[in-house]
Amino acid sequence: MFSKVLVANRGEIAIRVIRALEELGIASVAVYSELDRDALHVQRADEAYLLGGPTAAESYLNVDRILEVIKESGAEAVHPGYGFLAENAAFAKALEDAGVTFIGPPASAIEAMGSKTSAREIMKAAGVPIVPGTTEPVPDVETARKIIDAEIGYPVAVKAAGGGGGKGFRVALTADELQEAFEGASREGEKFFSDPTVYLERYLPNPRHVEVQVLADTHGNVIHLGERDCSIQRRHQKVIEESPAPPWVVDEEMRARIGQIGVDAAKAVDYVGAGTVEGLLSSETGEYFFLEMNTRVQVEHCVTEMTTGVDIVREGIIAAAGGELSLKQEDVELRGHAIECRINAENAAANFAPAPGKIGKYKEPAGPFVRVDSGVGENGEVSPMYDPMVSKLIVWDVDREKATRRMLRALNEYEIEGLTTLIPFHKALLQTEEWAKGDTCHALLEDKEWLKSTAEVVEVVESDEDEAEKITQDYLVEVGGRRFDVKVVGPPPAGGVAIAAGNGAGGAKKPKRERKSGGGGGGGDTLPSPLQGTVFKVNVEAGATVEEGQIIAIIEAMKMENEITAHKAGVVAELPIEPGQSVSAGDTIAVIKNAE
Repeated sequence: MFSKVLVANRGEIAIRVIRALEELGIASVAVYSELDRDALHVQRADEAYLLGGPTAAESYLNVDRILEVIKESGAEAVHPGYGFLAENAAFAKALEDAGVTFIGPPASAIEAMGSKTSAREIMKAAGVPIVPGTTEPVPDVETARKIIDAEIGYPVAVKAAGGGGGKGFRVALTADELQEAFEGASREGEKFFSDPTVYLERYLPNPRHVEVQVLADTHGNVIHLGERDCSIQRRHQKVIEESPAPPWVVDEEMRARIGQIGVDAAKAVDYVGAGTVEGLLSSETGEYFFLEMNTRVQVEHCVTEMTTGVDIVREGIIAAAGGELSLKQEDVELRGHAIECRINAENAAANFAPAPGKIGKYKEPAGPFVRVDSGVGENGEVSPMYDPMVSKLIVWDVDREKATRRMLRALNEYEIEGLTTLIPFHKALLQTEEWAKGDTCHALLEDKEWLKSTAEVVEVVESDEDEAEKITQDYLVEVGGRRFDVKVVGPPPAGGVAIAAGNGAGGAKKPKRERKSGGGGGGGDTLPSPLQGTVFKVNVEAGATVEEGQIIAIIEAMKMENEITAHKAGVVAELPIEPGQSVSAGDTIAVIKNAE
């Protein structure tokens, strides 16, 4: 077994790996960027080393510096977590050449599965069903048109060959949308994976995203731990996962078939460690197709740990050290139901716009069968430089209905002051009929009006120059031994600070304020930026006539491209932005005057 392991990651997954190392009696080495000097994973590890500047390229993707730290620290192995270098075959090979163990599959398996076109070819040869489409990269839009017309038809998915995590995935519902989808997928492939090549797949309308967890060691043992249903997604990125899938979606026969597909896929590339075979389950035909293989531990591995009792991270470390898996396939038993909600710093009411910022008071939920994997704490910060995840909230209970109730209870207990998160969204979604029926909820997540309804309720108080400012304050009072919630509307107290009642979780919080302004839809002329980020593209010119809802610009933040649309119809009178420019939340994107 290893004596010291370097964790080449940050946030909650770094802490998750460090915990597993502690239980195995292995010393841990953390690495960090200048922004993460005080991060929890840095504090938790036995040793910590600075990598470089705040950007990922200067730090967590700086392979040369990581190799230096490995030598300085004497680490014998590296755990990459997920993201950053987790699926980088060149990094795994560099470690191998340096005599350092990569806790994951061999570089050959990462390379084979890293290219989605190569993966499709390998799976097809292994008899694993793949979604109909191309197994070779498509060089240009015109070639794509010919292939689609002759073999696939519309709607079609255009996907980056090196893509994953929702990046480099665009859909063309009609021929008119193909060029934009092709260019968008290629652009994201180049940006996130240094590979602009794309391929085509038949787009399955509203399929279920069902994946299977696999484990493999160097002794020829390959098993699966059942399936996860990850169908609740926005922008092709998961927000809620559950294990197992609802019983009316995946029965025992289907589970065995999906599991065997996962095992066959892992064996086809001589896999070692923890990995996930993702697939699409057609809602119409019941067909199951291989989608891709993630050659790393998944964000949502926790729900499988809760239903199987298997420590997936620990098994991966043991396998990398040359040990055998601790269980056989016949030992695997799924019990009860687990749900995971990703607590991201995003504003669902604003179409999931990233919402980085500093955290004030912070209190995690607890109680029976409640687990929180987090990477931040009180007075911490979610930086726009990295992923928007604050934590993962996972619960278990004997069935799906009871697990849902437990999750709602836990969400109500969660306190995160000063930061907009997906907690209100999760609470709203889990109480819908669609969730209860096990629907993919695709229509809800595409419904901007429904998303707006998930916003936290904020009291709006009218004010003018002749009237003193008023705020709404919530108080908790006790009369005759009984507690009452009281709402008071009036001027702010001296000093502008008030202590108000909690939100039902027992904690105090500041009073909510909001002034009415003219910036609402169809109201004022100014279109403010809803988030902090970098202007990626400006879609209009000053003087142009625009319609309400038309895309004005695209802002990149937290690894996502966010479309900023016109809040009203009119003429673009001012356009004080340009590509590459940094903007903060509230900065003016455009001034749109009513057409004369």
